[in-house]
Amino acid sequence: MDTDPGGVQPGLEARDEPAREPRGLDLAELKRRQQAAWSTGDFGVIGAKLVIVSETLCEAVDLRAGERVLDVACGHGNTALAAARRSAPAVGVDYVPSLLARARERAAAERLEVEWREGDAEELPVEDGAFDVVLSTFGVMFAPDQPRAAQELLRACRPGGRIGLACWTPDGAVGEMFRTVARHVPPLPGAPSPTRWGTEDGLAELLGDGVSELRAERREFVQRYASVAHWLEVFRTWFGPIRALFAALDADGQAALARDLEELLRRQDRSGGGSLVVPSEYLEVVATRG
Repeated sequence: MDTDPGGVQPGLEARDEPAREPRGLDLAELKRRQQAAWSTGDFGVIGAKLVIVSETLCEAVDLRAGERVLDVACGHGNTALAAARRSAPAVGVDYVPSLLARARERAAAERLEVEWREGDAEELPVEDGAFDVVLSTFGVMFAPDQPRAAQELLRACRPGGRIGLACWTPDGAVGEMFRTVARHVPPLPGAPSPTRWGTEDGLAELLGDGVSELRAERREFVQRYASVAHWLEVFRTWFGPIRALFAALDADGQAALARDLEELLRRQDRSGGGSLVVPSEYLEVVATRG
């Protein structure tokens, strides 16, 4: 694994400054490094806890049986599988083959028909207007070239269709975690903040005139672990981006990052003791393709 700090930054950063398009940044190289980070560990261990967000998103877009669905940056398949459970023909696209392999296993176990395609959120392997509903759950927001990824969502969705997104907000627990991590492993200069997707202004900039209506609602996903130590163990072991970030630091740096994450989790914990309960805000978006 590349242990250069700039080589493992997976987009886990958030800045309190106006969003700007990246200049002088090699987006292809950033994407390669992100892909390497997401390919390590086993995101399925983390993603399994996020199933409720995908189910809720399918309800938010009022998904109907028979509607053709695209899940962009599908990971190990949560949202495509949620669509398939509603008798909607689904296609899941991701650029990490190991995650698609896990998605296939899950679909087979549930006897659900889903088509899985290896591909990039910035260059989706789909035809124009081929889908009634285009979804992404904590996925497309990490694409380095945000305007291009947004245009791909619009291109894939038929006129009058719906785009549904779940994106972490800059002000929520996960957004704060991004900032904590960035103090220890700074993002590449010019790298865009993924939490731009978690703001109404950012979405208006990205989707622009491509949508005729946009509804955004702040929701909470609650992280539940046995303890702060349990959370840290799970993420350091299984979550590729966090694994990569720790690998970029020496022993002292790793200890400092661990301390800051532990302090953050304790401050956000709402369990009252005995476990870890961290409400994590995200923006649920439903937009109508113009």
